[in-house]
Amino acid sequence: MNEEKDLIEKLQRIEALFARAGTPGEKAAAFEASMRIRRRLEEVAREEPPTEFRFSIAEGWSRKLLAAMLHRYGIRTYRYRGQRRTTLMARVSKRFIDETLWPQYLEYARVLEKHVNEITERIIARAVSPDFEDGEVVDGGPGHELSGPQVQVPGA
Repeated sequence: MNEEKDLIEKLQRIEALFARAGTPGEKAAAFEASMRIRRRLEEVAREEPPTEFRFSIAEGWSRKLLAAMLHRYGIRTYRYRGQRRTTLMARVSKRFIDETLWPQYLEYARVLEKHVNEITERIIARAVSPDFEDGEVVDGGPGHELSGPQVQVPGA
């Protein structure tokens, strides 16, 4: 699938930028970028010892993305018994999170969210309704009398 290949290449370019590559050739090498980030993580860990951080991310794919990024850099993720599945715990330096991990995560998430939304809209248009839109805005709402049955969506 060409679209998927393009997305992977885009994510690799983002990683190369965050790895602080020195030349355009280095920016193109995703493996080298990952290794530079690992070296940076080790350097920061020597200057600032890792601290336990708690990440709470409700969206499943976003949580998987962050877990994969942490794993890629050799950072173990876990959660304590009784913590929700939305929680990821990790021991990492705050500086690494602030300067490298979090900005990179936000950029990856932005790219992936755009991609997921585009795919979702295409599938709904093809399989459900080609002319769907979000509901229109009408007068009424909280504090106003509504007619007809109301439905509570589980998990909403």
